Amino acid sequence: MRINEIFYSLQGEGFFTGTPAVFVRFSGCNLRCPFCDTNHKAFVRMSEEEIVEAVCRFPARHVVLTGGEPSLQVTPRLVDLLHMANRFVAMETNGTCPVDSLSLDWVTLSPKHYFLGKIAAPAVLRPNELKLVFSPEAFAAAHTDPEVIAATFQTTHLFLQPCDTGDETKNRLLLQQAVEYCKSHPHWRLSLQTHKYIGIE
Repeated sequence: MRINEIFYSLQGEGFFTGTPAVFVRFSGCNLRCPFCDTNHKAFVRMSEEEIVEAVCRFPARHVVLTGGEPSLQVTPRLVDLLHMANRFVAMETNGTCPVDSLSLDWVTLSPKHYFLGKIAAPAVLRPNELKLVFSPEAFAAAHTDPEVIAATFQTTHLFLQPCDTGDETKNRLLLQQAVEYCKSHPHWRLSLQTHKYIGIE
């Protein structure tokens, strides 16, 4: 498997914000989102056993399979081995590949079809949490909104995460807009990339 990095930190986003977790970042993605902050080219090849061995060097039970797009590489055997090591296995995915066969404990879906169109059509419809990158510009261009998108999926945990544009002024505006949207639609919760705010990986 192509692994970009394995590191120990706190979950910075979504439902498990603040939870100590081992992150297994897979290299490579089938999408090219304009706001992506991941290096998709750097990787080392690791077997399933090597990945589990690296994960078990850290004390946290919570493991996050992320990327890139982890569903392109994660196998049922890797998840089984992590379960055998008494790990809680979560995945962060764009949802373009089915994950039902993986026996994951938690699926965070962050669909990108409203940015990229049909190429990013979601195949995962029952995530544990739905995390939308909040961009009124993208919603308008796709003639949609968070309510329409959420209606596609079966989940009780809805998060809006302001898009990180790399522009501080735009980011402040997007944060304000996301806050106001959550206040007007209180079934949504705000998700911040808290790891960036506090300066951790």
